[in-house]
Amino acid sequence: MKSVLLHLSIKTIVKIKAIKKLSMVSSIKVSNEGLAIHNENSKILLDPSKIHNDNFVFVSHAHSDHIYKKPKNKTKVKTLVSKETELIANARGYEISNPIYEEKNLELIDTGHILGSKGLLAFNEVYYTGDISIRKRGFMIHQNKIPKVDKLIIESTFGKPEFIFPDPKEIVHETNQIISDAYEKGIPVIIMGYSLGKAQLLVDLFRHWDPFYVSDSIENINTIYRKMKIPLRDLITYSEAEKNYCLSKKPWIMLSSLMTGRSKFLQSLKEKYNAITIGFSGWACNPGYRYMMGLDYAMPLSDHCDYNELLEVVENSNPKKVYTIHGFSEDFARTLRDLGYEAEPITNGHKKKETTKSQKNNKNANLKKIKKNPILDSFFG
Repeated sequence: MKSVLLHLSIKTIVKIKAIKKLSMVSSIKVSNEGLAIHNENSKILLDPSKIHNDNFVFVSHAHSDHIYKKPKNKTKVKTLVSKETELIANARGYEISNPIYEEKNLELIDTGHILGSKGLLAFNEVYYTGDISIRKRGFMIHQNKIPKVDKLIIESTFGKPEFIFPDPKEIVHETNQIISDAYEKGIPVIIMGYSLGKAQLLVDLFRHWDPFYVSDSIENINTIYRKMKIPLRDLITYSEAEKNYCLSKKPWIMLSSLMTGRSKFLQSLKEKYNAITIGFSGWACNPGYRYMMGLDYAMPLSDHCDYNELLEVVENSNPKKVYTIHGFSEDFARTLRDLGYEAEPITNGHKKKETTKSQKNNKNANLKKIKKNPILDSFFG
């Protein structure tokens, strides 16, 4: 009996040591291939823009800045991805190489950014958030599973304290009031958001308005969402409405991809139908955003965490080390260090050491960053 117990005890100790060994060898590295998690002889590339023959890749969601370009030659790449992301990516013209939906020691966790978006929990030690939003918005449910890990890689798109988003219900109420006032005057309303993710939420949040038209490109994505059991209402496309002279019968509401008020398309609709524009983006927290974009109204509705929510994710994860990526990575890492965390920013594909001199404060730094791309939500919405 004693020999049996001794044998079981030895097996238990060996198993515990093996688990400890597994959780102690993971490291975060940045190279020309991009950001990666290394564990013993394995390497996992995180949302790379390029892939090679022997890569193991994780793709967090189907936005274009998180999907790799199709390689010229056939590869042996394996891609860990959600089924929803694979379907959406394929429908948008991206090819996911050798997709797999599960892998030993790796867990996909909902992040609430868009349909199918996942974070990666690797070896019970590292959690990569990808893009993340933990608040409920329409059919996107509240995300409360934040794993406790040693190393956290967290996006910091809105990692400055001026980016605090109001409750989505307040935004919906205010927008409904704007639309109602416009309808009373016979004025059409164009609502705008990024075509994947934000646009589908807007269909859901303002589904009670009629007539409701939609750009053809957004309706194509809406169709994919419906196939995945998201109950979006059927809408008349812009091309159909234009062909059948529906737009002359005012008022109406139309959903379009986010663009500047200086675009020929919006200028044409405003001149022809006296329409007003409402843009939805987290950058609308900055009062100058509306004027820079040339919009009539701008609403701070985002598919990312705001500053406080990012802090909440870090607190719930309780990591020993935090890596911040995207957006205000250096600012957010500095904030975390002030709070007692060991934090390091990863900027432009390279890990940066914090300098001793504080950077010059620029209230409009965020606007300068986004002026280069008028379709803001393609990266930051």
